[in-house]
Amino acid sequence: MPRDTLTRDQIVRAAIDLMDAEGLEGLNMRALGKRLNAAATAMYWHVTNKDNLVLLATDRVWGELTLPDLEAAGWRTAATAMATDLYAMFTRHPWLVQVLAAHLVYGQSKARHDDHHLAVYETAGFTGDQADRATAAVFTYVLGNAAGTAATASLSRKLTGEQFHDAMNSAQQIAMGYPRLRARLRTPAADDYAAAPDQSFEFGLQALLDGLERHLTV
Repeated sequence: MPRDTLTRDQIVRAAIDLMDAEGLEGLNMRALGKRLNAAATAMYWHVTNKDNLVLLATDRVWGELTLPDLEAAGWRTAATAMATDLYAMFTRHPWLVQVLAAHLVYGQSKARHDDHHLAVYETAGFTGDQADRATAAVFTYVLGNAAGTAATASLSRKLTGEQFHDAMNSAQQIAMGYPRLRARLRTPAADDYAAAPDQSFEFGLQALLDGLERHLTV
């Protein structure tokens, strides 16, 4: 594709698709050019450099998030919806976890989301620094849960199926030496030693919101 027929939008969308498939480490101008049937140098007519492209792609996917109507929903319903939507975004695009560890992330879509996130907790009754701490606690919880998905995606690209299977077997053998881990592994539901129990995210999120709600009554 000649450079004069490329658009920034096409490049950003292709970068997202490439990182979804190959992770942040898979993004480079040569691979992107191949995906777009264009010379690698053609990318630089539309984006400054790789870091600039990563920020554009990140803000694009942040725009996928839905902002709940605070007049139609209570603050806890809105907080749950935003956290769940954010978690789903991270699991759709696991490379975002890598980006947050390596880049200062900003953009219009992220600012729009962050502003609305603060509004949720201000609606609940948190003020000033309290609202900042509440949103930070929930965001950190979501990001921590998404880190497992990102790690699994990264390992699946680096390890063969046999290597992954061998590593899991080794982990299980070590775990069998500890009574509580051994008991967990012997339950019918323990198909995967590394897997979290069903509905762990939902359980933890509601427990976190319970704690935040109690702060409002102190």
